Amino acid sequence: MCVPGCQEALARRLSRRTFFGGAAAVAGVATLPVTSAAVAAPMRFERAVDLTHPLGPDFPTFGGTPGIAVKKKYDLAKDGYNLNEWVIEEHTGTHMDAPLHFTKDGLSADALGVDKLVVPLAVIDVTAKAASNPDYQVRVEDIAAYEREHGALPAGACVAMRSGWDKHVSGPKFRNADGAGVMHFPGFHPEVARALLGRNVSGVAVDTLSLDHGASKDFAFHLTWLGGGRWGLEGVANLDQVPASGATLVVGGPKIKGATGGPSRLIALV
Repeated sequence: MCVPGCQEALARRLSRRTFFGGAAAVAGVATLPVTSAAVAAPMRFERAVDLTHPLGPDFPTFGGTPGIAVKKKYDLAKDGYNLNEWVIEEHTGTHMDAPLHFTKDGLSADALGVDKLVVPLAVIDVTAKAASNPDYQVRVEDIAAYEREHGALPAGACVAMRSGWDKHVSGPKFRNADGAGVMHFPGFHPEVARALLGRNVSGVAVDTLSLDHGASKDFAFHLTWLGGGRWGLEGVANLDQVPASGATLVVGGPKIKGATGGPSRLIALV
């Protein structure tokens, strides 16, 4: 349960007036049917779900080489304390893509306001489609189907693709590269980026290595979505442990000056 006082604090942060106001619709892009976003209710939760994979040198990466190296620098027995040295790529493990990742002048990870990092979570389940087609791309039709069942996307939400791909993280199917080195895993179709930019959506998330599907050659979703000033999360875990609607996502993104993204601790409050 929430410790005393934290529910009230979250409720204030999640109020529509103080938290979700302000994103203007993007002119000239594809849009979903306009529906009224529900006003945020006072926040209550009973459990916290970790949506983060443990990160080590064996974690699969987009480029196929280790994304982190950890070396002992100081030892408790010798030096009186333990301290490790990390050499790490920003985009490895469960991590954030900041707008700067695919733009010249977009916001870096440290510049993202915390009011955009504690948000309602909407989980789009495409596990059946991904099981039959590893190149499946979430479409506007999937978002519309979600809204018919669960109501309008909440203001300020993170829209997450649940493909079930996280269950492959310990084996080669997570990258699912063919003989030519082309990867095959699900992602968002570029038309979804254009549609969601016209909505008050803060970010998107995937349980795969990339916001774009693995076989993408142009990173069109990245370019449009991050170019619109939004953030993305890749390599998300345990989306099957949260409901399709009603949870709140807390994004513990990196606060490193100039970062284009980086490993993040993601917590869902259910």
